[in-house]
Amino acid sequence: MNALLDAGLSPLPVGAVARDFALPQTSHSGLQPLRSGGHAVVLAFYPMDWEPVSREQLTLYQGYTDTFDRLGACLLGISIDHIYSHEAFARDAQLYFPLLADFQPRGQVAHQYGVFRDVQGVSARALFVLDARRIIRFSKTYPDRLNPGVDELLTILETLTAGDTPARGL
Repeated sequence: MNALLDAGLSPLPVGAVARDFALPQTSHSGLQPLRSGGHAVVLAFYPMDWEPVSREQLTLYQGYTDTFDRLGACLLGISIDHIYSHEAFARDAQLYFPLLADFQPRGQVAHQYGVFRDVQGVSARALFVLDARRIIRFSKTYPDRLNPGVDELLTILETLTAGDTPARGL
């Protein structure tokens, strides 16, 4: 089933310049613009709040926020849920990094990054790592039932910190 769902996906490739966007976020009022500010950015697209694998994935990332900080990376979770759902979900799951609401227009940023599933009306589970210049250095989609874990993200971020420019993905 995932192969059929993923057939229409076209994630932005490694080496592309990341698309600009601004979305409402948890923990702060207003919009979260995509700005690297001289830091790497991890974009974690996930299908929806309260979905068990998404919860498992995001709580895993919460456990590594100190490591992301040490590696100079900003972590952003993105789904099509409303900001109020994000707030309740983050509170319940004890998530302290921003969750961005790609709610209105539904999935606009997921569309821009090539990871929106029109049939389901949600984004695919996907990870992007952007370097300080907003160049995509990692781009990958995952089956909905698979928690992508943290190993690939940490490897890419460690490589970026070391000054290399990895080119991994899909």
